[in-house]
Amino acid sequence: MNLDKIMSPTLILIVIVIYFAALLTISYYTSRNADSNAFFTANKQSPWFLVAFGMIGTSISGVTFISVPGAVGATAFSYFQIILGHIVGYIVIGTVLMPLYYRMNLVSIYTYLEKRLGFWSYKTGAAFFLLSRTIGSSLRLYLAAAVLQLFLFDQWGIPFFVTVAITIILIWLYTYRGGVKTIIWTDSFQTIFLISSLIVSVFLISNHLGWSFGEMFSHVKDSKYSQIFFWDFKDNKYFFKHFISGAFLAIVMTGLDQDLMQKNLTCRNIKEAQKNMFWFTVTLVFVNIMFLTLGALLYLYCEAKGITLPTRSDDLYPTLALNNFGILAGLCFLLGIIASSYASADSALAALTTSYCIDFLDFKNKEESVRQKQKFIVHIGFSVVFFLVIIIFKEVNSQSVISSVLKMASYTYGPLLGLFSFGILTKRKVLDNVSPFICVAAPLLTYIISSNSEQWFRGYKFSFEILLVNGLLCFLGLLIFSKHDEDFKSLNRDVASS
Repeated sequence: MNLDKIMSPTLILIVIVIYFAALLTISYYTSRNADSNAFFTANKQSPWFLVAFGMIGTSISGVTFISVPGAVGATAFSYFQIILGHIVGYIVIGTVLMPLYYRMNLVSIYTYLEKRLGFWSYKTGAAFFLLSRTIGSSLRLYLAAAVLQLFLFDQWGIPFFVTVAITIILIWLYTYRGGVKTIIWTDSFQTIFLISSLIVSVFLISNHLGWSFGEMFSHVKDSKYSQIFFWDFKDNKYFFKHFISGAFLAIVMTGLDQDLMQKNLTCRNIKEAQKNMFWFTVTLVFVNIMFLTLGALLYLYCEAKGITLPTRSDDLYPTLALNNFGILAGLCFLLGIIASSYASADSALAALTTSYCIDFLDFKNKEESVRQKQKFIVHIGFSVVFFLVIIIFKEVNSQSVISSVLKMASYTYGPLLGLFSFGILTKRKVLDNVSPFICVAAPLLTYIISSNSEQWFRGYKFSFEILLVNGLLCFLGLLIFSKHDEDFKSLNRDVASS
């Protein structure tokens, strides 16, 4: 691969420097006079449309940018079945979870668990979020570091761990003061580049194939890659597997996730937050259709030009962008993957810092000077953890990153699904000190069931719907170790009055 034939490392470096200079400039203006409340809640003054637009970048991440187009070769448009499920999940979030969070005036959404279930349930839920988001966001950020390594640092012989360190330091620099207040603006800025890169990439590939927009649509529609619905019960792509798991993945990875909910909770009121969720859903569906179309075009291009496919599907888009589509496509890909990866990772770093500070350091009872000092230390601590997870993942990863992220989510978000659903759907009081054991046992039992499902269930193989099994096992465990909650009605009255 000769990058000099496409674009020089100097040009790439100039583009990256300008890009991050813009992020640091935004950070400077948005973080002035920011205290810990601004870091955690943006003083609840964020415009809903800005939150909705910025959430696109956070939700998509570099995983979608690379893995979804690459996966089209093996799974066609089946991923859209998951997106259809997401729509149902977002409706639940907007009509059930968000009104609850606003009524209780939450900063960390996991404090709901303390009020409803008890101290240990609360700490367990927050701990599972920290685990889930740390691993998931590290895997997403891994993609950005890998692309920077391929585009730039390999040319200068710089090792991967240095690239990762630079990547994380850049995020830390523009988020450590303003937190979510800054991220609302930087994510919107990055989403502009993400969507623009996607549209330009689709246009450029169609142009290389000599197709007009109408011809492109016809070729994609008539190709083997455009199949959306799969009805074989034993197939991993079976419609109801993807649709149902998509709904619950949206609920847990958005509605029960401090990262994305923290942004929603910066809106002025519940009405604006619900408008944000509605337009976010509409836009996200459109953007994912574009990513699947891009994937089909990449494979159709390889077929038309006789190009050998890379061994890993995640390498397809980067390889073609580097070698085949010219300087504009290469730059668009570079900006797109950086924008999508950083938009996801920066908000995750702020959300992890928020959760740890609120849920484990009892910030509400501390002076502002102590808050600022501890927030600073926690922010650095999670940056170091990101670095370590990325380095480990590089050594052990052998599958599509999007598959890794969703599979991990099915195990780590299951206990959160069980805890919140038990709290919302029942009127019972769990034996609080048993909750941590139930939440650890549920994923372990889920793994055993998943590993033996083909033998036990007549060839049935679990996909991402294993999340439901995980959540159900946790729910049943909580139900067994519970009793009727005499204080449930009074709690509901307190929540409603607040």
